[in-house]
Amino acid sequence: MYDRLLNLASSALAEKEFKQESSRFLEEPYQQASAWKPCSDRKVPMNMGKFDKNNGYILISANGGLNQQRVAICNAVAVASLLNATLVLPRFLYSNVWKDPSQFGDIYQEEYFMSTLKDEVNIVKDLPLHLSSLDFEALGSLITDADIVKEAKPVDYIRSVLPPLLKNGVVHFLGFGNRLGFDPLPSDLQKLRCKCNFHALKFVPKIQQAGSLLVRRIRKYDAARRMLDKQLLGNFVPKNSSNKQDTSRGPSKYLALHLRFEVDMVAYSLCEFGGGENEKKDLQAYRETHFPLLIERLKNSSPISPTKLRKLGRCPLTPEEAALVLAGLGFKRGTYIYLAGSHIYGGESRMYPFTSLYPNLVTKESLLTSDELAPFRNFSSQLAALDFIACATADVFAITDSGSQLSSLVSGFRTYYGGGHAPTLRPNKKRLAAILSENSTIGWNGFEDRVKKMIEEGQRVRARGFGRSIYRQPRCPECMCKEAR
Repeated sequence: MYDRLLNLASSALAEKEFKQESSRFLEEPYQQASAWKPCSDRKVPMNMGKFDKNNGYILISANGGLNQQRVAICNAVAVASLLNATLVLPRFLYSNVWKDPSQFGDIYQEEYFMSTLKDEVNIVKDLPLHLSSLDFEALGSLITDADIVKEAKPVDYIRSVLPPLLKNGVVHFLGFGNRLGFDPLPSDLQKLRCKCNFHALKFVPKIQQAGSLLVRRIRKYDAARRMLDKQLLGNFVPKNSSNKQDTSRGPSKYLALHLRFEVDMVAYSLCEFGGGENEKKDLQAYRETHFPLLIERLKNSSPISPTKLRKLGRCPLTPEEAALVLAGLGFKRGTYIYLAGSHIYGGESRMYPFTSLYPNLVTKESLLTSDELAPFRNFSSQLAALDFIACATADVFAITDSGSQLSSLVSGFRTYYGGGHAPTLRPNKKRLAAILSENSTIGWNGFEDRVKKMIEEGQRVRARGFGRSIYRQPRCPECMCKEAR
């Protein structure tokens, strides 16, 4: 789609290859970022969830993949505290999409989770026997997404969930996910959600060990890094290397990229990506098979042209667009790039414009041997946990879709533990579309300047706004403490 710009990018990268300066986007541009420090694990001077009388048990069955489940767990902890209930260790629903039978203990350390939150919430591994055999639906204790509005307020739970909890001693949230809003919410509950997300949820040693292997093999050096590494890798944080040659060379910096260009996202967007009639037929067939509700909706609405969708910033970034952004930001051809996520639509041919500019592209499949990956095969959430680690501990994290749960959670984790030295690059798709619309005339210097301004704007240090996710934007008094400057 952008042959001329790709040629300009290739020439620019060739010129920079032997220059000493590196991209300024390896660091966060605003010093204010380092003023915010993690503090949601500080003791709360009250007895949240520790009253004389317990109102019963809350059981949740979370749906979705790793990141949706993580949000559900943290929300469930807050709801259990709100309703003064005992939380049963969360369960994960089996999905025909994800096809992963993993449960909580396969991904997170159960005992650590329970002990970290013990002063705020009662947590047990199983329901008492006299409650486990009950028919929750018949009792009126089965709570589905239809019973709780999206972004619900605390009063919604007190009105609709507390009565059956008090009556029957138990409620079961089936499919529980994004069913607790961010505002208005008591600050102590907000703080508890932060503590759960950033402190209580530790990956099991098996995942930490494989994650440590990933990070070591990208960096090519065994130096312990930052607080991010310690939080995510536990006892598997790489020790200092005894190899003097490696030590003198220093660690390899790497960039992690979450490139959201899977076939379902591409098809659902209704955009066009330069593949002509074959691409249109391919994506339409996929929509008809996998998105029948979308097809019905399109029949009863006026279509928006692919050109208009692109101008509005609604189209997923293609691999070549992502490569152009990185080139515009000054990342050299030799940059090591870890690619997270599922299979890219179009495969190697679609990735070719990217790999022609940035050949040092690696994935968990290329970094780990077949034997090392074997324990994770057929467990998509555990594989996603490896991506989470590799992205969160990267020197730079680049995203192409700010609405992605992985991108949101990882960028929030980097904000929380990064100490102002863990930049995240977020293209504004609408602004980028305007820049790329001039692809036949714009000069490379002009392209670079506009892309750099776009990214810098997205990196401004702002406190969390009202209603914004604390998992993505933890810079708020309930999660982080701000030092005076």
